[in-house]
Amino acid sequence: MKQSIFEILSQEQLTRDVFRTVFAADTSEVKPGQFVNILLDGLYLRRPISVYDADDSTLTIIYKVVGRGTAQLSKLPVGAKLDVLSGLGNGYDTESAGDKPLLIGGGVGVPPLYLLSKKLLAAGKDVTVILGFNTADEVFCKREFEALGAKVLVTTVDGTAGIRGFVTDALGKAGDYTHVYTCGPEPMLRAVYDKTVTSGQYSFEERMGCGFGACMGCTCRTKYGSKRICKDGPVLTKEEIVW
Repeated sequence: MKQSIFEILSQEQLTRDVFRTVFAADTSEVKPGQFVNILLDGLYLRRPISVYDADDSTLTIIYKVVGRGTAQLSKLPVGAKLDVLSGLGNGYDTESAGDKPLLIGGGVGVPPLYLLSKKLLAAGKDVTVILGFNTADEVFCKREFEALGAKVLVTTVDGTAGIRGFVTDALGKAGDYTHVYTCGPEPMLRAVYDKTVTSGQYSFEERMGCGFGACMGCTCRTKYGSKRICKDGPVLTKEEIVW
């Protein structure tokens, strides 16, 4: 964990309520699947947001405005400085990918898969990504994944873009895969768990107090005992999940 001051370099609205914020920050050690915890004026608890991309000089997040904190963050101007904890959480293990990893994201579960996809492709993996949304107006980051070189399948519940249905309805078009990486709402994770045939890594969403394991507020039960989503997760292996 590292505490530092991040400066906003750019703000971009991607859909009606999804925003992309780029910070100036030294985050070269951030791993795919980790998150940052952002302190905002007037709010007691920090806001945990997954990392979309990171390099030696910038860190990018993509998030949905769902409450007071994210609404405040989306309105901050370029140049604003924020107190941020980075390098939080147990991210994805890329060593387990095999030759043909399958990445599955639903809604705001899509962003943490971007840095993961970049790392896997750089390692010579044949990456397929399934992105799930409710409707065409909510689709984001399809072109960004394609630009990396991944095969991208989009699903929408109402059929207005890509394949009609849920992310699991695209599994038949994904081809063979060696490992599953996924992030999204719990009903989606459960469906992926039931419908996929390989081992995998599942990133869970949970309300957090401290974000680094001190308060025990996000503890969950696994087959190997209690774990904290913020520190031992948010990524859990398929083999340890208890529904």
